[in-house]
Amino acid sequence: HPWLLLHSQDRKSRHRCSKPRRRYILFGKHLQPLRDLGVLIIGSGFMTHGLQYLRDWSTDAVAPTWSSEFDAWAAEALAKGDVETLSNFKSAAPGMPYAHPTVEHFTPLFITLGAAQKVDAPVETLIDGYFMGLSKRSILVA
Repeated sequence: HPWLLLHSQDRKSRHRCSKPRRRYILFGKHLQPLRDLGVLIIGSGFMTHGLQYLRDWSTDAVAPTWSSEFDAWAAEALAKGDVETLSNFKSAAPGMPYAHPTVEHFTPLFITLGAAQKVDAPVETLIDGYFMGLSKRSILVA
């Protein structure tokens, strides 16, 4: 069962795992047969998630630098299909650790990429911009 595959050792390693990419991509690959049957697979969330670092809680707040820089970095990597760069987000992405103080709000992206026909294919951005200063970038994978 894919969920067990994903979480079998997660209790011990969730926050210590620096490169969870392989396990999450494998989980996404297990979803491919559903996608091939016409099931819509949606991965949802914001591209940045540093809620505790927000100072302006208005919906049209200007994005903090850590949010906008992380979003630009992720957008570039996604446009190139550069999964390796994305997997190094904790050490290489600008705006860290503010953009993602913990990994569980970014790693689901790898499930979505794993469910795509080709993991490292460039993706299309459908929605960009910010809400309360957090990036709401939404992508389409085939």
